[in-house]
Amino acid sequence: MKLPKVVVTDIDGVWTDGGMYYDNFNNEFKKFSTSDGWGVAMCKAFGIQVVVITGESNNIVSRRCEKLKVAHVFQGIGNKLETMTQFLASHSISFDDVAFIGDDINDVELMRNVAIKGTPSNGIDYIKSMCDIVTTRKGGEGAFREFVERILLQYYTYDQIIEHIYRPQEHKED
Repeated sequence: MKLPKVVVTDIDGVWTDGGMYYDNFNNEFKKFSTSDGWGVAMCKAFGIQVVVITGESNNIVSRRCEKLKVAHVFQGIGNKLETMTQFLASHSISFDDVAFIGDDINDVELMRNVAIKGTPSNGIDYIKSMCDIVTTRKGGEGAFREFVERILLQYYTYDQIIEHIYRPQEHKED
């Protein structure tokens, strides 16, 4: 396993518990774990691009990604593989440099093409059977962060990861 250039993540079932919450006033709610925000910070500290790709399309995801300064967000995507193929081509990146965490059947085609495959512990069994990393955490409970940590810990100690987060400019040559 080599350090990826891009970490791609689904949202529902990975950053959230997959539930859709509605109230009597036509509001929709999603709960995100702040722990996953640290996963984004870890990627950024190591120069790894984060790409969000989700079949859903709503302002809630946009707001969360804006807060975390995730630049590449694709919503309402029916064909995740096609979207990522175009993205990677436009950035001259190979699927061999991509890690992806997803949880359900709409993630299968993309997952078949990436170098590092992951899913939360509550991902469907078929997805689990394809994965290099099955997190101990469920979606919405820090699964994305754990996925990123487990990749980084193949190359760095936790202390080195922390140093990168707080002093990334000092580690440009890593």
